[in-house]
Amino acid sequence: MHEHLAPDTRTRWCRAFALALSLVSAITASSLMAEAAAQDGFGAWDAIRAGLVFVTTAWLAWGASLALVGLPGRQRAGTHIELSQPQPRTVIAVPICDEDPLTTFARIAAIDRSVIDAGVNADFVVLSDTRDAELARKEQLAFARLLRDANGAGRMFYRRRQDNAGRKAGNIEEFIRTSGGAYEFAVILDADSLMEGETIRTMIARMQADPKLGLLQTLPQIIGARSFFGRALQFASCFHGPVFTRGLARMQGATGPFWGHNAIVRVRAFAQSCGLPELSGKPPLGGHILSHDYVEAALLARAGWKVQVDQTLGGSFEEGPENVLSFARRERRWCQGNLQHARLIFAPGLARWSRFIFVQNVAAYVVSLLWAAFLIASLIGTVTAPPPKYFPDPYQLFPVFPNTSTREITMLAVGVVGLLLVPKLLILIGAIRSGRAKGFGGAMRVAFSVLAEILLTTLLAPLMLLYHSRAVLQVLSGQDGGWPANQRNEGILSLSDGWQAGRWIIGIGIASLAAVEWMAPNLTIWLLPVALPMLAAPVLIAWTSRPLTHAVFTVPQDTTLSPVVASYRAIADSWRRTWVEDTAPTEPHPTGETHAPA
Repeated sequence: MHEHLAPDTRTRWCRAFALALSLVSAITASSLMAEAAAQDGFGAWDAIRAGLVFVTTAWLAWGASLALVGLPGRQRAGTHIELSQPQPRTVIAVPICDEDPLTTFARIAAIDRSVIDAGVNADFVVLSDTRDAELARKEQLAFARLLRDANGAGRMFYRRRQDNAGRKAGNIEEFIRTSGGAYEFAVILDADSLMEGETIRTMIARMQADPKLGLLQTLPQIIGARSFFGRALQFASCFHGPVFTRGLARMQGATGPFWGHNAIVRVRAFAQSCGLPELSGKPPLGGHILSHDYVEAALLARAGWKVQVDQTLGGSFEEGPENVLSFARRERRWCQGNLQHARLIFAPGLARWSRFIFVQNVAAYVVSLLWAAFLIASLIGTVTAPPPKYFPDPYQLFPVFPNTSTREITMLAVGVVGLLLVPKLLILIGAIRSGRAKGFGGAMRVAFSVLAEILLTTLLAPLMLLYHSRAVLQVLSGQDGGWPANQRNEGILSLSDGWQAGRWIIGIGIASLAAVEWMAPNLTIWLLPVALPMLAAPVLIAWTSRPLTHAVFTVPQDTTLSPVVASYRAIADSWRRTWVEDTAPTEPHPTGETHAPA
């Protein structure tokens, strides 16, 4: 067991800045709320409102601080490190569960070509947790085609577990335990991951050059988005993501994140450090650890290994959700996994920053419930406030009109909006000044894209507040959502689909407006920015799933396609021509399992 790695000076300063910004913003916001409430007497509900504003504003400021920490300096790639010979034995592991076999194995074929072109010697292993027998049969046929086309015998392996205990984390753990001794490094991908061979070569070289580096995480860029929602998400990932991730890297230092895929790990470090316990009790808060990646990062840091994220490592890609419903389902899974982290905050031996990260992971979802609680507390506080006294003295001749709290509330609203908008606007200005905006269609187009993304995020924020709040309440009430497979390539949602998914949101919007108009009509105008998107939920859900037809959300991949992405699409198109014929059922197929070397 190693001692924890102490953060360097820059990391300490970045953390201090972020904490100070969050604290100052929270104190200012709660003071404004308390001052506004004190106009008609300060009661218990006013104290609750001030406390909720303190916590929620601190969270917003913390998010803004990531961008502010990541802004200074130009985006530069790290120092080039050449791969040393002989090459270390490396495996590229792809855990899958109920995925489309054609696209999954076509991606592996494209990565393999890119890896060979980069001069990297690596094995591939597909770790299947697929339960559906017919889908498993097609996986085996797709693997057979991969072996044939890539001449992969002896370096490509497929294994399907009969017992998928522990889900993805258990899948990887079993491979590390049974076959990990054959390798020094493992590149962990998801079924929708793509990585350039040169990126993998650089990652291996980085691991070689730093014996204390246990995990190196890339920043995957979203590709292949078609809908308005998907393109907005892709644009935000590509345009804002690198700056926020650079801030994250500067703030976390050697106690960085692991996002579960598109990363390389040192097998020995992972094997020694990352065995996951099963939490006591039943799901949703007990049982297998669902959001295992952050826990594995914390365990590596506990053992003294560096965990770092590097946003300059290009050539790392993934797919994203195409509509609001797919996004909300993914958030429901992550919500349950993140809330489990509350039980790990005081686990023995963890670095203090790892504990703080667990607190952040819980807050990421609970904060929506706190915003909802603030709205409810504001209504109750207004209703229960004492009526103004125009003649406080018995023999007063002229009335005394109470001071209004408009100034304080306006300042509070402007401050909250500023924490959300200023980081993105500063990123936009920085991109225009540095020339990075050219890859996004130029200054005017990228400015329009940023404003469109802000508008879309604003409209969808009340919906996501309710989805997150519902997810938290479901978990806290004992409803186990499990960890279902991702639904990829979902089609367009009709208005009927939007109605089925969003009618409960409309109901909450109508009930909220009616309650406020009846009990505290002076608050109605403040509720409209939240309530109106709720009333339009079905339209927003359906409309944002439609294909994007306007020249907005341009990203560099639109004009300069990554070679591995182009290769994947060509391979997938080629395989698709004969896929139905190749996978037509004939006779019962044997298990066809081919294990990696022990």
